[in-house]
Amino acid sequence: MEDCRQFYIDGKWIRPIEANDFNVINPSNEQPIATISLGSAADVDKAVAAAKRAFESYSESTLHTRLNFLKRIIEIYRSKMDEMSKTISQEMGAPLSLCRKAQVPAGLAHLSEMVKVLEHFQFEHLKGSTLLRKEPIGICGLITPWNWPMNQIVCKIAPALAAGCTMVLKPSEIAPLSAWLLAQILHEAGVPPGVFNLVNGDGPTVGSAISSHPDVAMLSFTGSTRAGISVASAAALTVKRVMQELGGKSANIILEDADLRRAVTEGTEACFRNAGQSCNAPTRMLILRSKIAEASAVARQVAEAAKVGDPAAEDTVIGPLASKAQFEKVQRLILQGIEEGANLIAGGAGRPEGIGKGYFVRPTVFADVRNDMTIAREEIFGPVLSIIPYEDEEDAIRIANDTPYGLSGFVTSGDIERARRVARRIRAGNVHINGARVDFGGCFGGYKQSGNGREWGEAGLEEFLELKAIFGYVAAGE
Repeated sequence: MEDCRQFYIDGKWIRPIEANDFNVINPSNEQPIATISLGSAADVDKAVAAAKRAFESYSESTLHTRLNFLKRIIEIYRSKMDEMSKTISQEMGAPLSLCRKAQVPAGLAHLSEMVKVLEHFQFEHLKGSTLLRKEPIGICGLITPWNWPMNQIVCKIAPALAAGCTMVLKPSEIAPLSAWLLAQILHEAGVPPGVFNLVNGDGPTVGSAISSHPDVAMLSFTGSTRAGISVASAAALTVKRVMQELGGKSANIILEDADLRRAVTEGTEACFRNAGQSCNAPTRMLILRSKIAEASAVARQVAEAAKVGDPAAEDTVIGPLASKAQFEKVQRLILQGIEEGANLIAGGAGRPEGIGKGYFVRPTVFADVRNDMTIAREEIFGPVLSIIPYEDEEDAIRIANDTPYGLSGFVTSGDIERARRVARRIRAGNVHINGARVDFGGCFGGYKQSGNGREWGEAGLEEFLELKAIFGYVAAGE
């Protein structure tokens, strides 16, 4: 059992004002691996006060100074990637191979991209006699989830540091140990006291205190749409800027001219990656009605071949879900899919055969799903794929957009121009054509109830800046 009960405030590790122990559970065996403290509003007050003091000087730091901090963080982060991979795997259950290939490298990618952005970003430019100046917005509250810890924490911390902001981070209490390690990395990199602060806790207490704090100027939140609404409501009282990356129910349109076997295989594997615990997972696979049987057979093969088990094993494809609550939610929705008449062709309720402990779920595929069924409407956040038939291209686009969400979309076609045309019509913040991977130099965020604002790269940096116009900056005749 690791003791991680201290918070990182004002450049020091300190005890919470009141003790409130909370066990971090390894989801693969349901055993506690560490103890953290759940903080209070008073702990948030202390962290925000430290951030406020630090903002005075850090907001005026030079571009060179901030670049050096980011480069030093990258250097130390690289040296701890193996430790970070093991930490994430143990706290939230992702296969160790996935942590090494994707979970931890994502954090490094955001840091490296922010260095590139900062090296050419224009914080000031003249427009006539007016100076347009981009300044750090202030103290930032960062609230992050458990499913991709380093991706979602670093894509907030990196632009905040680059902009000249100070911050208070509340990571998920389900998977807080990677944030604890990241705080050590920032400390070792020499980030000035008060610039970065870490307070563990739950949403209703620490999350609400950060959201409503009058000295916090901006809130960057990643999580469920339900929690996002609560956070935005609390932030509205002090008119904060709120950047939200929320839920998703992404459609994967496989057009009839695509290589069906390959597209269905890759789409199913993408849906199951990280045990389906990705907000942009392609969980709705749209197939031409006449090809449903063929596509279903391929998806079934992928589901049955996916190795579920010990995250430390090299051949494990799907680890456990991150928590008991998530396990129970996914079980409920699988049963609801069966009750509503979807055709279960792989997986189903219960743990995989031979596994009696841990929050493991059977990779599940439903075919002949209607888009009004619960499993097609709600974000399941588990390895559950819904195959939905469409009649023609127009019908596919209509179904894809018939959702309250709009985070991501996927289009596969043998005709690149056709894929581009369909991609333009999907109402989502990002769309993948023919299996394209994410581009960390692009941007990430959603339409509709998937949130507002953008993360990653230059667009992500802009979220942490205020635009000031200084009129008459150039004197007449100058």
